[in-house]
Amino acid sequence: MGKVCFLLAGLLFIFIAQAQPPEGMRWNKAGDAYYQVENGDINLYQLPSFIKKTVVSKSMLMVPGSNKPLDIYNFFFSADGTKALIYTNTQKVWRYNTRGDYWLLDIATKQLRRLGKKLLASSLMFAKFSPDGKKVGYVSGNNIYAEDVATGNIAQLTFDGNRKYINGTFDWAYEEEFFCRDGFRWSPDSKRIAYWNIDARNTKDYLMINNTDSIYPFIKPVEYPIAGEPPSPFKIGVVDVATAATKWMDIPTDPVLQSYVTRMEWTDNSDELVIQHLSRRQNVSDLLLCNATTGASHAIYHEEDPAWIDNIALWDPAYSYGGWDWFNNGKEFLWASEKDGWRHLYRVSRDGKTEKLVTTGNYDVMNIDAIDETSGYLYFDASPGNATQKYLYRTRLDGSTAPERLSPPNQVGSHDYEVSPTGKYATHNFSNYYIPPVKEWVSLPEHKSIDGDNVNRVVANADKSKSNIEYFTIKTQEGVEMDAWMVKPTNFDKSKKYPLVFFVYTEPWGQTVIDRYGASDNFLYNGNMSDDGYISISIDNRGVLLPKGRQWRKSISHKIGQLNISDQAAAAREILKWPFVDTSRVAVWGWSGGGSATLNLMFQYPDIYKTGIAIAAEGSQFTYDNIYQERYMGLPQESREDYIKGSPITYAKNLQGHLLYIHGTGDDNVHYKNAELLLNELIKYNKIFQFMAYPNRTHGIFEGEGTQEHLSNLYTTYLKQYCPPGGR
Repeated sequence: MGKVCFLLAGLLFIFIAQAQPPEGMRWNKAGDAYYQVENGDINLYQLPSFIKKTVVSKSMLMVPGSNKPLDIYNFFFSADGTKALIYTNTQKVWRYNTRGDYWLLDIATKQLRRLGKKLLASSLMFAKFSPDGKKVGYVSGNNIYAEDVATGNIAQLTFDGNRKYINGTFDWAYEEEFFCRDGFRWSPDSKRIAYWNIDARNTKDYLMINNTDSIYPFIKPVEYPIAGEPPSPFKIGVVDVATAATKWMDIPTDPVLQSYVTRMEWTDNSDELVIQHLSRRQNVSDLLLCNATTGASHAIYHEEDPAWIDNIALWDPAYSYGGWDWFNNGKEFLWASEKDGWRHLYRVSRDGKTEKLVTTGNYDVMNIDAIDETSGYLYFDASPGNATQKYLYRTRLDGSTAPERLSPPNQVGSHDYEVSPTGKYATHNFSNYYIPPVKEWVSLPEHKSIDGDNVNRVVANADKSKSNIEYFTIKTQEGVEMDAWMVKPTNFDKSKKYPLVFFVYTEPWGQTVIDRYGASDNFLYNGNMSDDGYISISIDNRGVLLPKGRQWRKSISHKIGQLNISDQAAAAREILKWPFVDTSRVAVWGWSGGGSATLNLMFQYPDIYKTGIAIAAEGSQFTYDNIYQERYMGLPQESREDYIKGSPITYAKNLQGHLLYIHGTGDDNVHYKNAELLLNELIKYNKIFQFMAYPNRTHGIFEGEGTQEHLSNLYTTYLKQYCPPGGR
């Protein structure tokens, strides 16, 4: 369930195209130079020489009446490069800092002014230039505005927005589970804006109680549809910037169950929109073309899956902020499907009647890195031979050639790239379990370092024999083979028996077994687990988001809390046969979905797991949001028995070992109600356990002075007390 939005065992769960990419390096259009913020300046570096040119100096960002320049959180240029938007004074909206102030800079005249002056400070979201550079659109207070660049005149385009009636952005569930945040798009001719409207007026509020920020407690309502509740209805509108008149698109939906629109973009012209329409169960997807003037729509591409259809952000995170890959002058587009058992990319004709497989072979496309139609190449990540690793490949866009691996064969591990739009250059980050992260710039396709051959130098000098980390596979008696890592104690003595600590996540998000430096670290443990004499292990069961094909990932459909748990337990039974494992000292821990797995393992297999630490866990699957839970488990009205069988509270009566349960009372993701439901069940059966509530902390339990140190000490003290370290 949910995504853990912090660093967990070396992974960032969580989780940059046209609309509003996150902060960081920015390519120029030619793909031969990049922009970078440094010491308050925005610099342009030409490749491969790395000659620097300051495009925006901090002296140009001095706010009138202040002696300090703007603090740049992010920046965007107009299409002609003459003007810039500077994003600053940001505020978090649930997960990311998507609300703040935008300042407009004329680079030539050095004139600087704050956009939306009549609106509340730090209230603007997703500001972006119109394609002609004459206006800037943005959202404030759930309404859409367009501001004239030359005059500063502000035109309000929607007027009915409020907390429960949302224009141009999204409610909690859409943001969390579909990665939808920026909810409006300029038309190519700059005359209209297409946008989402989310109607949460009939969506029940989850009432979160804040007991700490005032003398009297107060309520923080969150529009949060739990499993079984209908989604907040959507509409797609096209508003005329000149008249503020909106035309609504005619998109069919189930009047009872409702449905979702997860993607919406303009086509290659200003007359049509293309959208992805998902059924409530998320197992039927239709791509529709909508006439922006009449609102009429028709389906061009239909797909069904017995389990579910994956969110597009899984195979191209850039799409979370907008974009659609059109080719051949708008006659074709790129699309992903698992129809042949693997996640592959297809070229689909505009009318959806013909398609061509671009990526071929028994492997999954993990991510799109770049599409260069001029040279005819697609750059993507894959790892056909090892699901714990990742490599850069390219293939012809017409699907005529087999994929070509560009990552060097001597660099075994995990590679991450930021490939230029033309595929000429890329940033390259590499690590594996025994090599710390190293970065370089490379030219492609030869993958030649242009700044010192850093990676090859580090790889040549690395000595994996000094690492006490092992990557291996474990096969259960059922014949299921799973990837795993193990960290052995320092000065390991095979004649002794050591305590074993399993780290788990297990759900359809959050791969834990990645061949990447730090993936086996335990950030909560206060000290060094290996030095103290623990064996640490993590295993990726069936259903985890691995590049092992559709069947592996979707075998968990309707079986969260069952299949993942039985796989983990079956693997643990094999490991407990090892002569150096102390079967009386076996612990398990996890956060979020891993916390739920910890509870299920402790309750369903008390003969294996003697100590458990569950953090921010979902006690009952009936409590989580509808998009996530229904995607993987079906509607509870139709799959009630599956929800019951998968929920930890169903098995709480079986607790035998030592359990520490931890939850933040301000958790907007896995609500604190889960804790109280579980506590009641444990109390009912007279089970002794320990519980820690962190007042007004969210899902990451990081807010407040001393919180992280306290949590680390609590975790470590409990583990040492009930699963003592050291060989015996």
